[in-house]
Amino acid sequence: MSGNQNLRALFEPGSVAVIGASTRPGKVGHDILRNMLSSGFEGAVYPVNPHASEILGVKCYQSVVEIKEPVDLAVVVVPAKAVVPVVEECGQKGVPMAIVISAGFKEAGPEGVERERQLAETARRLGIRVVGPNCLGVMSTSNGLNSSFARGFPKRGTVALMSQSGALATAIIDWSIQNGVGYSKFVSFGNGVDVGVVDLLRAWEDDPETKVIVAYVEGLPNGPEFMEVAHEVSAKKPVIVMKSGGTAAGARAVSSHTGSLAGSEQAYDAAFLQSGVVRAQSMEELFDLAIAFAYQQIPAGRKVGIVTNAGGPGIMATDAVEHSGLELASLDVGTVEALRTRLPEAANFYNPVDVLGDAEAGRYTFGAETLLGDANVDAMVAVVTPQAMTQPEETAKGLAQAAAASEKPVLSCFMGGEAMKEAVEHLNNEHVPNYRFPERAVQALGAMARYGEWREEPPDEVRRFEADEDAVRAVFERARAEGRVNLGEVEAREVLSAYGIAVPENRVAESAEEAERQAAEIGFPVVMKIISPDILHKSDIGGVRIGIRDRQGVIDAYDLMLLRVRRYAPNAELRGVAVQQMIHGGREVIVGSTRDPQFGPLVMFGLGGIYVEVLKDVSFRVAPFGEKHARQMVGEIRSAPLLHGARGERPCDIGAIVECLLLVSQMVTDFPEIVEMDVNPLRAREPGAGAVAVDARITIAEE
Repeated sequence: MSGNQNLRALFEPGSVAVIGASTRPGKVGHDILRNMLSSGFEGAVYPVNPHASEILGVKCYQSVVEIKEPVDLAVVVVPAKAVVPVVEECGQKGVPMAIVISAGFKEAGPEGVERERQLAETARRLGIRVVGPNCLGVMSTSNGLNSSFARGFPKRGTVALMSQSGALATAIIDWSIQNGVGYSKFVSFGNGVDVGVVDLLRAWEDDPETKVIVAYVEGLPNGPEFMEVAHEVSAKKPVIVMKSGGTAAGARAVSSHTGSLAGSEQAYDAAFLQSGVVRAQSMEELFDLAIAFAYQQIPAGRKVGIVTNAGGPGIMATDAVEHSGLELASLDVGTVEALRTRLPEAANFYNPVDVLGDAEAGRYTFGAETLLGDANVDAMVAVVTPQAMTQPEETAKGLAQAAAASEKPVLSCFMGGEAMKEAVEHLNNEHVPNYRFPERAVQALGAMARYGEWREEPPDEVRRFEADEDAVRAVFERARAEGRVNLGEVEAREVLSAYGIAVPENRVAESAEEAERQAAEIGFPVVMKIISPDILHKSDIGGVRIGIRDRQGVIDAYDLMLLRVRRYAPNAELRGVAVQQMIHGGREVIVGSTRDPQFGPLVMFGLGGIYVEVLKDVSFRVAPFGEKHARQMVGEIRSAPLLHGARGERPCDIGAIVECLLLVSQMVTDFPEIVEMDVNPLRAREPGAGAVAVDARITIAEE
């Protein structure tokens, strides 16, 4: 059953029972019934209260079972202890859908957690879908359904809104009514015992009344499922999400660089980016984005035209364009000449087009229309300030007409207060989004442009590489048999080699003489490292020596390293010394992974060696991913120009870095027991020379 069919009774019920309807104004059960009766809902409404015969002039029933006609939706507003028995009665009646408004569940402590478990179990057994508990309710503006206790009912629009927070939802609705923003659907899902973000995304994916989906969430219980569904939905319509709150699991003790730098926010950022979700960082931005996507078309590119009647705000908008990753459009010669024919000599005929402070509505409208007619302009930002000669309302009407006649998005910034009030109201009514400041308009336009580019990109195909998975399992089983979860460098190198990641030639020596012989066989210079499952950061205690050039140097290094380890880590288990081929040249980068509690394996890339902790210049993706995202990871770090050979530096083998990222992505997907891993440094040599994993560490789960 598709999401639309599954939740049809929620948004298109023929009849609604308000169980717990109250005779007393001010009670939630009374307010919900009043809202149901006053919002234009044409279906049947049945109050249920065993202590009343009628409420608000409508016949009241002792129980939902007593209602003779079918009931499509039950709105449950009874004390928490009575909810499960009421749901049992709904099952007896054959009600397919319930909204549990009542609080007192998992948010109320251990007793509430058990109560919520019983609710979920009962609803599953009876085949009843549940929204809530602890929620504000549901609205559908097309049929006047208002099964909530919100103070108002928004006008009809194209934005579908879901919110995990009921209190925040009331503020959103009130703001929307004040600003004339319309909605198609609204759901406060509270604790989300059943119906949640993924269900609502599926329900609204093909909803013809919904153009934009907006969500406020505090967590996602099933990250991979969300990513899959959000990706499908985002390909059809924008999904804008504001995520707040952290996760305690993200604060666990970690031993790897990746683990110390990764957190829940990095995982959410990566997941949203990969899914095409537009992330809002604040409630203000959430509203800004919602009206931009709802009111205007997606721009065909990043080139922006600006028309203004004030130089300063025009410059502010120009700066914002650059900061948002957009481009200031270069105007066609014909556009410039057309502007010269009607604008004063003191005007600016190039982008940004300044029609001057004495511009009346006709001159401003001409400038906007001419700018929109330029083939080099993909979108326009219109800035107006209230000067003595300005005609705000007439200018707004002209701008709205120009926007309606164009297929390009137009965002406005009518700056000011009372003088601009009627103009802003007209723009809202004509679906031209208006912002108080130029930066906010440009920021919203930037999000629209990035979303448009994401939607046009080819899919990120995930490649499969040949790998010796049996060899990896053998390494893990051997470590667990010894009671260890931290793999030593030698073991980590075996795992990398099994996946085709290049590693230096390496030997293990248990005496200075053996190390000397092995170094001669490998060839000088060599690197020597202590082998101990108890020492993760070997260089911190003098357990690493590089660039050893002769036999005597090997003997001295062996004795000195053992002396230092016994001094600084006397209880560490020593398993000898690794004698390793020294890799010359290239740039040190890091590839790592940690396991996020919501999304699973999270892969990191950045500059390696000591720089990763100092600069924290890293990028993340949720595994598995394909070459498109691997290349984006490399390009996203601030120091990416160094890898491409900036300022005379030798470029790195970017292809080899990308392949290593893909191999690690596959590895941590194939083996969920890999909790953390670092390949640090991965030495990326010049183009065509590949990349070599010089050092690595891996931590696995106990079972």
